[in-house]
Amino acid sequence: MLALRLTRTAHLAVHLRRLLVALASAGTGFLLLCALGHALSHPDTPGASALRLAWCAAPLAAAVYLAVAVARTDPGTRPRSGLSAIGLGPGRLMAVSATTTALSAALGSVAALLAFLYLRGSLTGRPPSDRVAADALAVGQTLPAPAVLTLLVLVPALASAAVAHTLRPRDPRPTTAPAPRGYGRFGAYGWGKARETFGAYGRFGARTAQPASVSAGSQPASVAAGSRAAGAMEVPPLERSRERGRVGAGGAPHPQARAPHPPTSADGTTQTLDAAPPAPADTSQTPDTAPDTPAGPAPRPPSTTALPWGIAVLTAGLTVETYTGNASAAPAPGTAPSAGVLIGWALTAVGLALAGPGLTHLCGRLLQAARPGALRLLAGRVLMEESHRIGRPLGVVAAVAAAAYVTAAVYDGDGPAFGPLGTLGAVLVAGCTVATLLTAAVEARHARADTTGALRRLGAPPATLRAAAAVRAAALLALFGPLVLIVAVLAALPLDH
Repeated sequence: MLALRLTRTAHLAVHLRRLLVALASAGTGFLLLCALGHALSHPDTPGASALRLAWCAAPLAAAVYLAVAVARTDPGTRPRSGLSAIGLGPGRLMAVSATTTALSAALGSVAALLAFLYLRGSLTGRPPSDRVAADALAVGQTLPAPAVLTLLVLVPALASAAVAHTLRPRDPRPTTAPAPRGYGRFGAYGWGKARETFGAYGRFGARTAQPASVSAGSQPASVAAGSRAAGAMEVPPLERSRERGRVGAGGAPHPQARAPHPPTSADGTTQTLDAAPPAPADTSQTPDTAPDTPAGPAPRPPSTTALPWGIAVLTAGLTVETYTGNASAAPAPGTAPSAGVLIGWALTAVGLALAGPGLTHLCGRLLQAARPGALRLLAGRVLMEESHRIGRPLGVVAAVAAAAYVTAAVYDGDGPAFGPLGTLGAVLVAGCTVATLLTAAVEARHARADTTGALRRLGAPPATLRAAAAVRAAALLALFGPLVLIVAVLAALPLDH
């Protein structure tokens, strides 16, 4: 009920994004049902039907990725302060977001089933439509209900599980990192908390302090005898700390740190010094006693460690595509490409997605090189900060653009090469990836709303902010454009040959 209320009271932009999720789920469900219809119409060729079903993984992954991006930007399920008191903690809000995603995807699955039955003529009693091949609709055959239900539940289940995994509650308290290693005395390499400077070992009083846990019985005999001999002359702890404070770094006492003589009263007695003032109370709060703050996702630092892995996976994908293209010819119209092409493009897309944040971070650094002005500095800093949000969608869009270039270069005959179902799958993948990139841009804009407001309060003109956004877009296009061309040319060379 709470998910339905949040869905009903959302803004128009939120409803549009959820409608996109429903459309992506409808298209993917329709392709899955068409793969089932092909398997029912051709029971003697299970390999071709399995290949069609495997190619449905691309729109399925794109639809799930779009659902996760839409759930991240949903303002209704964003954690806020005070909601835990009424039972709406991060875990409950995560469940609400996953339920809302499942409802949107389920609506699309129902629409896909209705469209499939309508084209088959099962709802109206008319002849089947000629827009889709009759073998993909399984005309004249009974649809198995368990298989249909499994295929239609696949998109809502995967989308809600991905949203629950992405928005799972995390501990906002940072983990205590170990102290950095350093060189101790005489070059000893260890986990020292503080690095000693030159001459610290021979400094006056550097080795006279004894730990408080060492008892008198555990000391050497000479030290114990010396301490008993000077029992009456022992300096109180307060005076000892004051004497240490009067000693400088080289062992000489500070002239300004010498305490004045204690005042003497009229009768000749020496007045005692006042006690040291109490230490101020520690006002720092532990994470358990901290005030109620918004439990939003902790900001992640921009990570560029996945860039080498992304390049390695991208190279592996291009290698698989090259080997597959040299081993087989281009597919004829109406048939799906081989499984090797699918695996190669999957590895290429994963590699570009892994390398996307690092490339975006590198683009931000390059913008700030060679004496940057205020405009380039602002654009570069924003790119470095938002690299983990928009980097992966940019990499996926680059992979889709490279695939589109290869398709246009290799299959340049009249009409679509893969028929209406192939065209529908390509439109779904391209539309979902572009919508995911735009949704990630909206999320990044909401994340830097406070920074933008602070800049405007400081007097930054709106034209400067718009110019910085244009500079960021131009820099990303200048970096990812040649990368898309290089990947597309390398992938198309074996197919052209």
